[in-house]
Amino acid sequence: MIIIDKIIKKYRHKKVLDNLTLVIMPGEFVSIVGPSGAGKSTLVHALIGAEKIHGGSITVDGYRVSEMNSKELQFYRRRIGVVFQDYRLLPQKTVHENVAFALEVCGVERSKIDQRVKEVLELVGLKAMAEQFPYQLSGGERQRTAIARALVHDPGMVVADEPTGNLDPKTALDIMKLFLEINKKGITVLFTTHNKELVNFAKRRVVKIDQGMVVEDKGGSEYLS
Repeated sequence: MIIIDKIIKKYRHKKVLDNLTLVIMPGEFVSIVGPSGAGKSTLVHALIGAEKIHGGSITVDGYRVSEMNSKELQFYRRRIGVVFQDYRLLPQKTVHENVAFALEVCGVERSKIDQRVKEVLELVGLKAMAEQFPYQLSGGERQRTAIARALVHDPGMVVADEPTGNLDPKTALDIMKLFLEINKKGITVLFTTHNKELVNFAKRRVVKIDQGMVVEDKGGSEYLS
């Protein structure tokens, strides 16, 4: 369970998040929408502990993210998968190596790494691309690699911040379908987007943020205008 309770985030005395409150149940798929500058990405960064909040609290499965030190945050982030718009792949590493690296830095045994990487690459449809480098991939394939990397720790939650922003409409829809499949496995998914068509396709819970606050929250909904 994710409990975001009256959080405040300021930049130069301006509130980017303004007493924002949101509760997300285990296994939910939540589309987070809103205009540019509404606070969607700031919320994501606060949730993963990359941004310190100035008020309120964030609790995930009983862990107070807003009060964690750097060492505690390291372990916490292994419990979640994060996918960004710009992929953030290592250019000198293959698809397999990019995904494996997330486990290598944690000291996981080589045999276990290889098996787990094969599993997640098959899940995202990239088994045949394992030895390709990022420059050899399409935008959709790069994002699938990033999704595989996010899944390799077997997280209970995946947070995707505008993951289809750089993709054409067909590829974006394929990526949304992949996230829906991931959600069917019981993984909680938070998906921030500007893409009305994707939200309407998913027809899951939609939370609209504007001026740092939740202004609408509807289950099984389409894009909130």
